[in-house]
Amino acid sequence: MKKIAALLMGMALAGTAWAAEPTEKDAIAMAERGAEVVRTKGKDELAKRLMAKDPEFLQGSLYIDMRDVKTGIVLAHPVNPSIVGKDLVDVPDASGKKYRREIIELAAAKGKGWVNYMYKNPVSGKIEPKTTYILREGDVVLEAGLYGKK
Repeated sequence: MKKIAALLMGMALAGTAWAAEPTEKDAIAMAERGAEVVRTKGKDELAKRLMAKDPEFLQGSLYIDMRDVKTGIVLAHPVNPSIVGKDLVDVPDASGKKYRREIIELAAAKGKGWVNYMYKNPVSGKIEPKTTYILREGDVVLEAGLYGKK
């Protein structure tokens, strides 16, 4: 009986932890996992996994996408595949901010950092504040963002 109670308690705790809102550490860790794939298997492998909605890189509202650091063109996006291959660098968010340009400029200058903007949350379907961790790996920028943060 104690084993069953312990198992049920463990499952409840695991469910609670899994349902928790993602943190900045989660975003950084996901981007770093993506960078490791780029380093070891190449950007085409990561793009394939992102487009296939690999659960390692798409967890509820937390996901990574990938863009070219020089052009800003989206190379892979698990939530919005319609923007892949498009140059949206100077298209502003709902508040008028050209955040994509800021992302590639920050990636080129510092290699990593955070950028704030407004974007559609795939879970709520609403335009919300988003803070995104960007990480440059070679000639690509990986982006992992958190909604409701600014």
